This record gives sequence, C-alpha cells and structure tokens, in this order.
Amino acid sequence: MVAGLEKKFSSLVFSEALFIERGVVLKKILLINTGGTFSSVPGDDGLAPGLEIAEMAAIFGGFADALLQSMEFAALDSANIMPAHWQRLAELIDDKRGEVDGIVIIHGTDTMAYTASMLSFMCQGLAIPVVLTGSQLPVTAPLTDAVDNLRCAVAMAASGHAGVYVAFNRKVMLGCRTAKVRTVSFDAFESVNYPRIGTVNAFGLAIDAAHLPTPRMDAAFSPVYDDRIAVLKHFPGMSPRIFRSLMDEGIVGFFIEGFGLGGIPFEENSILEEIARASKAGIPVLVGSQCRYEGANLDVYETGQRVQDAGGISVGDMTQEATVTKLMWALGQDVSRAHVAAVFAENLCNEISI
Repeated sequence: MVAGLEKKFSSLVFSEALFIERGVVLKKILLINTGGTFSSVPGDDGLAPGLEIAEMAAIFGGFADALLQSMEFAALDSANIMPAHWQRLAELIDDKRGEVDGIVIIHGTDTMAYTASMLSFMCQGLAIPVVLTGSQLPVTAPLTDAVDNLRCAVAMAASGHAGVYVAFNRKVMLGCRTAKVRTVSFDAFESVNYPRIGTVNAFGLAIDAAHLPTPRMDAAFSPVYDDRIAVLKHFPGMSPRIFRSLMDEGIVGFFIEGFGLGGIPFEENSILEEIARASKAGIPVLVGSQCRYEGANLDVYETGQRVQDAGGISVGDMTQEATVTKLMWALGQDVSRAHVAAVFAENLCNEISI
C-alpha cells in the first residue's frame, strides 16, 4: 500500500455475491476520486471539491457491466495537483493493478492532461486500462456532463485495453496525446496529432484498435521525477537575460516554445548563445512549437537549424503537457543532457511520431 495515504474503500451499486450467484462475471473497476469540478459544491469563495464518491453514487447510479470499488485520494481543484500527487497516484496504481481489471480516476479538467501524460510515462508496462475523466459541471448540476463522462470512462476501464486514457464528451483519447483546448464547452479536450482511441455511438463504445498503445511489458515501473525545469514561451523581443537568470537559479532542464516549426530568432535578442551555454554544461534544452497541431521540425528553416547547432533538442509533435512531464520524468532518472536527448528520441507510449 502507498504510505501516507488515507484510503476509504467502499463497494458501490452492486453486491458481488449476488452477481456470482447469477453467473454474471463483472469487471472490477477501482474508482479513485481526486476532486475537481465533478465533485464540487458551491461555497462562499466559489465552486470547490466537497463530495465523496459515496455521496455522488446516488446521482450516477449503477453500472450493469462493472463492480465498482471506490477510494478517496484527495479533494483538490486540479490547479492544486502537483508532481508529488502524480507520484503517489502512480504508486497507488502499481499497488492495486493486480486486484482490479481497470482504474478510473475522477480529476479536475485544468491539469488532467498533465496527470494523464505523467502517468503514461511512470506506469509503462501497465497491463490494465487507467482512465481519467472529469466534468465541466458538478455532478449535482441538472445539466451535468459528469455522469456521461464517468460511464464512458468505466466502459473503457472495463475494455481490457491496457494504457492510460482520458474519457470526455463521449470520446476516449490517449492520455499522452490529450490537451484541454476549450474552457467552458463540454467538448473541452482533443486528441492532438493522434487519432481518437474510441467514440461512443448508438452501438456503444467503438474502439479504434489500430491506434491503441502497444504495451511495453519489458518497461519498468518508474515513478520518478525532477521538477527543476522552466518552460519559456518565446515572444518577439524576449530578453536573453530571462533564460540566463533561470539557468543561474539552478534549472536543470528547459523547454522553449518557439515560433511555427520551432524557430527562434538568431539576430537581435538571440538566445542561441544561452542554449549553447546550457547544452555545453550538460543541461538539456528542448524546443517545440507554440502551435497546438502538427508539431515542430527544426530541419526546415535556418532558424531551426541554428537551434540544433546550438544544442537544442526537438520535441516533434508532442503536446506541451507530454513534453513537460516527459522532461520531468527523464530528469528524475538522470539529469544529463545525453540521457534526456536519448529519451526524447524514443517513442515510449505513442506520445511522439518518430
């Protein structure tokens, strides 16, 4: 069991003995609540997580194809989910994976894509589905999307297809390819630079088997991270002193979001010298695109080739969320530039097109 976590377990909706007696084999799904809008209630300072799963069960009702076991992990707005929570969630998943057929994590939407991406890296080799979901309205709201999202997540968790996923608005997306792209729409998430894994239609959950992740059964469980990183969104006129000051403060890894295909200015206000200085010192500097879709390619333009000459490492078509978490995860194993460059040259869980 994971040390330091107060766990509350309960069987929801169904009696396992009853279904065994009737000869029905149900998938055992662990439902973990971390908070978010899904469980929020109004307060003096606005919406905040306040409901436990047992209180929400009366609203979302039963699941004909699953036996649910529940657990309260936290009651947090996802803006307050930190890397330490990712590590504890990964340890919990590793602890429970032999006892259940799938895991569903209720999570706030704002940082769900970060959590899904990091769990994808920490929990490689996982033999069961782990599905994150949440909602844009609390489960108690009359027009809530919470119940549909949860039902889709449970269906994917019961599918037997190993991997980390996000279920939202009747879509299932690969966790390390998911991004929140809308703030108030029910269609808040998209699968970026990668096809959806599944869609709910009149026949149920239709899964695109061709794009399921390939389980890396030889991959070791590795819940490590180093969050001493900086993410810089380059803008015209940005001073090189920003990069320099962060490096001097002890940052061990950088991710720069460049323009277009990943270009960075090399004349006035050039930071190429800073990238070269960091690279020579063994500090990895990742470079990607500010554009959500289609990714970076540093081979096309002079601006990109100069970045590579200075030691910049392309992140290709990875999402910003996957890049940030993969960098933290790689640095947790080894802070050297050579190690990080090797990790980013490898496709670990379909997070990048090589």
